[in-house]
Amino acid sequence: MEENRQSTYVTSLSFSSTQGGSSILAIGRNSGQISLWSLFDESDRFQSQQPNAVACLSFKPVTTRRESEHLGTIVSTEELLVGDEVGVVYYYSVEWGSAPGDQRWHGAMHLMAKIDIHTQQICGLAWSPEGDYFATGGNDNICCLFDTRDILTPPPVPLMSGPLNALMTGFIPDFIPNAPAHETLGSMLGGGNHHRYALPDGIIRPFRSTFLPGQDGLMLNITDGRQRHKWLHSAAVKAIAFCPWQRGLVATGGGSNDRAIHFFHAHSGACLATITVQAQVTSLIWSTTRREIAATFGYAQPEHPYRIAVFSWPDCRQVVAIPWVGDIRALYAIPYPGGPNEVTRQRIEGGRWWSRTAEEGCIVVASSDESVKFHEVWSEARKSTGGHAGLLGGSDILESLEGIDKDGVDVIR
Repeated sequence: MEENRQSTYVTSLSFSSTQGGSSILAIGRNSGQISLWSLFDESDRFQSQQPNAVACLSFKPVTTRRESEHLGTIVSTEELLVGDEVGVVYYYSVEWGSAPGDQRWHGAMHLMAKIDIHTQQICGLAWSPEGDYFATGGNDNICCLFDTRDILTPPPVPLMSGPLNALMTGFIPDFIPNAPAHETLGSMLGGGNHHRYALPDGIIRPFRSTFLPGQDGLMLNITDGRQRHKWLHSAAVKAIAFCPWQRGLVATGGGSNDRAIHFFHAHSGACLATITVQAQVTSLIWSTTRREIAATFGYAQPEHPYRIAVFSWPDCRQVVAIPWVGDIRALYAIPYPGGPNEVTRQRIEGGRWWSRTAEEGCIVVASSDESVKFHEVWSEARKSTGGHAGLLGGSDILESLEGIDKDGVDVIR
């Protein structure tokens, strides 16, 4: 028992949406176990055993309104992506139940879809700010973009005389039976009030006009061809970031054999720009107040001493570069809403005290020397870009599709 505990470690963490207000922490482990634990609870509420080691997790940044099996009404749910070491992505819907301390009903965790497109480990997962898109990056050098509404739209039930005839028409094969509920979940799942019938395979189905993925043991099986776009890289894709202030703009970073940051238009799939950085890109973070993006780097060419850089958009100009001493690599970074020197680094602008870091925060970087570093990376001057290129690579067609107003300044209004 002790040996198993020592060989099991955490591989990924993700918090649920701010909008949901439940503060659910998803914990993935190399053993394949997923635990969901709210900060308001004394212990984990759900545990799910995946068939393979968990590589990464990502909660949708907004809630989704779905039907509750237990309550019979429309409720706000969280949605969670789980990527594993063999290239499969699992799409879960999480309904968080009663208030802390209320043991009447804990909620439900439904497996809605299995996405089986990648052939190697899932390295990166990312959602668009509105949750209408998500992207998956793999060790197979591929980044796939999905339209959430498209892949989760269940096929309608044909108007046949009975369930067996409907089964014969071919609408069921889009779904595969869900695995039996785990013992730790079984006592918590709601029963629902739907009329049910049994098909020849013994699976109990609800008598509905449409089948709902994730409920009643049904799961969508998403295979190659269902993605909206597939972007090929020259190395593994770990860094993926959707722009928070320009809809349809997504950046990806390639590994050691790619050494570039790529910018794509989510709707059309067009590549808008590429920045060659001569290093493995390990994470990408968009500024929330400037048209800038920060990148961290792992393995790099000898002539590339930088481990953090900031580039302006859309002119792709490097505006900040931070070197590290020695061969230490930046493994991953996340934004942090604050900074260690918010007071001492204030500047006067327009007669008021102002600090870029106090306004936007800094980034926290995990490094290969087993340390965590806080970096203030965002440039402090409020300035005009002065460029003529549009926000989507200068394409008037793409920009008109997204309703872009070219105001010529890099401050996000």
